[in-house]
Amino acid sequence: MATTVILGSGVIGLSTAYYLARQQPGSSIHLVDSSPELFASASGYAGGFLARDWFHGSVSELGALSFDAHRALADAEGGRDRWGYSRSVTLSYEPSGRRDDARRGEDWLLEGTSRVGVVGDRAERREGEAPAWLRRADGDVVNVVDDGEGTAIVDPLKFCHFLLGECKAAGVHVHHPATALSVQTDVRGELACVCIGYTDSSTETEIPATRLLLCAGAWTPQVLTSLFSSAAASDIPVASLGGHSLVVKTPGGSRAGDVCHSVYCSLDSLSPEMYSRAEGVIYLAGVNSAAIPLPPLATGAAPVHESVEELKSIARRLIKLDGELEVVRTGLCFRPITDRGTPFLTRLTDEQLGGGTRTRPGADGGVFVAAGHGPWGIALSLGTGMVMAELMGGKKTSADISGLGL
Repeated sequence: MATTVILGSGVIGLSTAYYLARQQPGSSIHLVDSSPELFASASGYAGGFLARDWFHGSVSELGALSFDAHRALADAEGGRDRWGYSRSVTLSYEPSGRRDDARRGEDWLLEGTSRVGVVGDRAERREGEAPAWLRRADGDVVNVVDDGEGTAIVDPLKFCHFLLGECKAAGVHVHHPATALSVQTDVRGELACVCIGYTDSSTETEIPATRLLLCAGAWTPQVLTSLFSSAAASDIPVASLGGHSLVVKTPGGSRAGDVCHSVYCSLDSLSPEMYSRAEGVIYLAGVNSAAIPLPPLATGAAPVHESVEELKSIARRLIKLDGELEVVRTGLCFRPITDRGTPFLTRLTDEQLGGGTRTRPGADGGVFVAAGHGPWGIALSLGTGMVMAELMGGKKTSADISGLGL
């Protein structure tokens, strides 16, 4: 059985290790992460929105597979209590009426428009569906996009900690803070070992491995460059988009009932997103910038004061407060984005590695990539983990990912 090293212990790496441990001994799987604190970027600071059929083309099957896997896992493992899984009524809210010029489609993230645009014009007006905490005014428009059957919400940080616990219980090795220093080959020139260094102790160790998965989010191209030919980095065109967020207490401290709410808003030049969570908080995001430099480590992210204040101002405008805004947490994370708007889920060819390293054929080896999920990392996590485990194991994948190669 091939030993596998997974570089990146965010939600994609954890999901892959979780499913991979079902088809091979957990002790043959190694998770490696350079950050001193796990889940310090998108995996811990995302909104946690899940959707079943908001995806088109090459991602549609993966989206449905992942949504169904999230629901099944929550039902089986008490997801409501353990990581806040809940059905979510999803709304489109426009305080000053419908914006006829709002752009729609897969370009919504980079162009500052609403995520809800990816589902087209299927929303319908239903009065009384808006949550009690949403500030309403004469002339605004509220449309129900999903009644909670096809959308849901989780607390990403709690979900990642659940997956981490499951992986450890299965015997998966977790190395952090540690960084991959080099790869080594056997006498045939095939990948045989990954050398990692522990950054908190300056010690190094060699992990015999013939399979390698790169899933370090926005840092994935850098990881590839450090291990293989620099020319190979261009084959993974993943960039970063910095995004600020707030978590605030729900007015009155009320906890959500059986159903939470996801609210997408068109407001001036921004498109804020708000998600109520089961534990009685509201997540707010929508102030993004591709100009924020990607730090060497996820823990190096420093929220921009002006962006945080802008989010607080939006919260005061859109949330019906009883008194002062109670901020639980502020954050800045970096989403791994691609020009085409879809992730890369594939096995790299030896040529794409720069020609200096070969890999064993079939399920015995390979260098794989799972990166570029943009704002859909949590939503697509379980489906991605499932198909990547199948791909590495030489099995037929549960969703068609033929359009997600390089």
